[in-house]
Amino acid sequence: MPPQPGNRGGGRGGDDAPNHQPAVRLADILGTQRSLTTFSSLTRLHASTSTLLGDANTNTTVLAPLNSAIDDLPRKPWEDPRDYAQVGADAYEGDDGRDRAQRNLRRFVEAHLVTQSPWEGKARTVAGREVWWEWRGDKRVIMPDEVEVEKVASQVSNGELWILRGVLNYAS
Repeated sequence: MPPQPGNRGGGRGGDDAPNHQPAVRLADILGTQRSLTTFSSLTRLHASTSTLLGDANTNTTVLAPLNSAIDDLPRKPWEDPRDYAQVGADAYEGDDGRDRAQRNLRRFVEAHLVTQSPWEGKARTVAGREVWWEWRGDKRVIMPDEVEVEKVASQVSNGELWILRGVLNYAS
């Protein structure tokens, strides 16, 4: 069953309806979600992502993984096995290592931003990967990774904040 008109939340109405705040921007609301503090802090590390979330002229859907989803990753978001294979155990030491880690963190965040809101159909993340969402029973799922949307937490002037129960593929 498709969502009811006026309810674009992760659930089917009632308490799952997103909080609509037309005068607020994504950059303002993201940090207010205690379950998203890790992702929120990562969005502020790079001017490109923090500027996008504060841009009143670009509507964006933020697909923010829960802190617990990031904590459960087999490696940290700044780590890439290819870096270890090419550079070795010290892949993240020194200036070059810091640069590698920063690129990986930016890629992680960009993999969770879609510059469309409202978002319907297939779209590309800022990182360039094609994603879409579909209903699986009463759950909204981000494809092709099959990551469940816990809820659409907020609708603000420049987009929506969707809370994810998992992490989207961020490998390039």
